[in-house]
Formats: sequence, structure tokens, C-alpha cells
Amino acid sequence: MLSLSSSHTYYLYAAAVDMRKSFDGLCGLIRNQTVKNPASGEVFVFLNRSRNLIKLLHWEHGGFVLYYKRLEQGTFTPPALSGTGGSIRWPELVLMIEGIQVEKSRQKLRYQP
Repeated sequence: MLSLSSSHTYYLYAAAVDMRKSFDGLCGLIRNQTVKNPASGEVFVFLNRSRNLIKLLHWEHGGFVLYYKRLEQGTFTPPALSGTGGSIRWPELVLMIEGIQVEKSRQKLRYQP
């Protein structure tokens, strides 16, 4: 069942990834390069070198789910990582997937408990 939402933590893998990798190969990248647990419930985002393919790896109840999108035209533009360990926010992921590039924006302060 599709269950991605703003309640998850998203991590963008910084390097280009060979998109022939599937569940086990991507889990190996996560374990070896980011020292995170792929089965933690966090969502890991991967792009290929030409940035026209994207994969999202996510652990759900009982197993991994792999979301995969290929663009026929254009590229994905990843958000600038600002020293947050590769973490991106849900709105940034949605904008990247939908192909919307914000030239200038400012985030207003919001209360966070």
C-alpha cells in the first residue's frame, strides 16, 4: 500500500546511483555509505547520473517498497543540501518529483513542539 507522507524522514543519497540496483543493492549502499539502517522506516531517495531516474526505498510493515519513476523528457533537480546529513523535507521531495523549481523562497517560522 502506498504510504509516503510528510510524517516520514527523507534522505537524498548524494552520489549518482546505478539504477540497475534493486532492494539489496540499495540497502547495501545505505548501510555502507550512510551508516543508517534501511529498515528504520525512513525513506531513501536515489538519482542516477543523468537525473532522469529516481528511486525511493522505504521499509513498510513486513518488507521493502521501491518506488521508481523514469522521465521521458527533462531531469529531476535535487534540492540543495544544507548540512542536514542529506535530509530533505516532504515539500522539497514533491517539488523535485513534480519538476517544479523554486528560484527564490523564504520559509516563514512555524511552531514545532
